[in-house]
Amino acid sequence: MGGVVLLLPDGEAESDRPPSPLSFTRLLPLGRTLARAGRPEGLVVHSVHYGSRGWNGTDARLAVDTTEAADEVVRRYGDVPVCLAGHGFGGRAALAAADHPAVQAVLAMAPWLPADEPGAEQEPVKQLVGRQVLIVHGTNDHRTDPDLSYRLAERAKKVNRNICRFEVHTDGNALRQHHAEVLALARDFVLGSLFPHPYSRPVADALAAPPPLGLRMPLAAGFGKSLRP
Repeated sequence: MGGVVLLLPDGEAESDRPPSPLSFTRLLPLGRTLARAGRPEGLVVHSVHYGSRGWNGTDARLAVDTTEAADEVVRRYGDVPVCLAGHGFGGRAALAAADHPAVQAVLAMAPWLPADEPGAEQEPVKQLVGRQVLIVHGTNDHRTDPDLSYRLAERAKKVNRNICRFEVHTDGNALRQHHAEVLALARDFVLGSLFPHPYSRPVADALAAPPPLGLRMPLAAGFGKSLRP
């Protein structure tokens, strides 16, 4: 056993209903890509099944369920590095639960984040210290605000240099228009974060660059075609 990826599907702001099957289906291509690429390293991929689909305010149920899933990984596999990979509210859960001792990397795709309102408490970032973090966001996302993920990344970069953010130009919330490139980016980041694999040049440059360059890195068309399979 070399490592574990926990896939965190999207959810809703307020709900006690069971998770949507569609939210799990949307992460299947990512899971298959990572499982196939990481098989030689002993990488295992699991989906997290929330108790319900709602974040539910200060209860932060999706983050709590993610932490409990990481606890289960430790019980089942022992001391292995874990990557939390989520979309939408799953991306928010991945960022929020990053302080679990087993978590080494966080992949947040189109993360849903609360608006920065005057007087409101900001989304925390200190839990990201010591983790490798990649945020991916489409510039035409009308469901989750890409400006909010940029501002969170900007604050996080002040306490953790190992964070980068890629922008997928003209893509929306589902990141379908450049799906192959997004999967290649995720594969590159996860393998480079959990195992002794070098990052591709764009990811290495994004991690090393100061804001705003490393937090507004464009995902180039055709990314991944020359990378390892």
